[in-house]
Amino acid sequence: MKETVCGELSVIAMRGTEQFVLEVDNYLKQWRRYDDLDTFIISAECPRFGTGEAKALIHDSLRGHDVYIICDMFNYGVTYKMYGQTVPMSPDDHYCDLKRIIAALNGKARRVNVIMPMLYEGRQHKRSGRESLDCALMLQELYNMGVQNIITFDAHDARVQNAVPLCSFDDVRPTYQMTKALVRAVPDIKIDKDHLMIISPDEGAMSRCMYYSSVLGLDIGMFYKRRDYSTVVNGRNPIVAHEYLGSDVAGKDVIIIDDMISSGDSLMDVAKKLKLKGAKRIFTFATFGLFTDGLEKFDSFYKEGNIDKIFTTNLVYRTPELMTREWYAEVNMCKYISYIIDNLNHDASISPLLNPITKINALLERHRAEIE
Repeated sequence: MKETVCGELSVIAMRGTEQFVLEVDNYLKQWRRYDDLDTFIISAECPRFGTGEAKALIHDSLRGHDVYIICDMFNYGVTYKMYGQTVPMSPDDHYCDLKRIIAALNGKARRVNVIMPMLYEGRQHKRSGRESLDCALMLQELYNMGVQNIITFDAHDARVQNAVPLCSFDDVRPTYQMTKALVRAVPDIKIDKDHLMIISPDEGAMSRCMYYSSVLGLDIGMFYKRRDYSTVVNGRNPIVAHEYLGSDVAGKDVIIIDDMISSGDSLMDVAKKLKLKGAKRIFTFATFGLFTDGLEKFDSFYKEGNIDKIFTTNLVYRTPELMTREWYAEVNMCKYISYIIDNLNHDASISPLLNPITKINALLERHRAEIE
């Protein structure tokens, strides 16, 4: 059956995503080859008053268009002026600007799609006592504002989509891109059960680790967290210890897989324990590298030989300092998002993109042939 375009394609870059969206736009222009079109990016902005209040302005008509809004809720590298002070944008600020842009569309777009790689309030996805359910409220609010598709990456808990059962919600995992980055950065890596293991840093990461284990044909080990539930520090119960369950890691390379690196304390504790158990090289796959406590402790950790490489995507803000670190490897996701946008705009299936087993198998065959 011939693919049909749903509506004229338009892409809006929220603040902090401009360079990322430019790369996405370049791929789309190469594939579409529209000689009379310079860009798919629509001019839009959210100027602020001196008090910090804001409004959204869209400078082009989007009536009947298929609009894709790309946002980074965790980009603290962009700022605004409030009462003469320079203020970094918080996730709340980014979310409010997203709603302003949707409101500025005035319901004229044919379809509104939001690409939010890391879900706003994604870690506040379940209730323990008298707590708000912020992520669920956000999803309901976007759906009620007319958003038809929400695309996110490696959701902390994808079951939060149950809050909007009638809204299209796609949780994408960068398995292929991470694996491709690994074999490029570490060309001598041997991806088989005798030389490599997948490690889950906690029980919450087991589902994504099981997927990697299955598609790469590797054994899996898991740490579970013992917490002190009598104490609350920074809104959470502190971890007392990490306990390991699984086969022997001695002499093997390991990959620790998680959705994000926040402070990095849990990662460091797990990596140290793996080194004590005789692990050879330690790599980390984390879709989102937040590094909320800075990079210095990771520098020391690397110099001590406790970790060899950390892979994170460019789906959230990375500081210029991070890009210079020897222990860091970026996984570029621009082309992948371009594929998703292109397929959705043609009302084509994105199932092969969500489950790229064929591409992963081909990658592994090429890599094994190169190192033999």
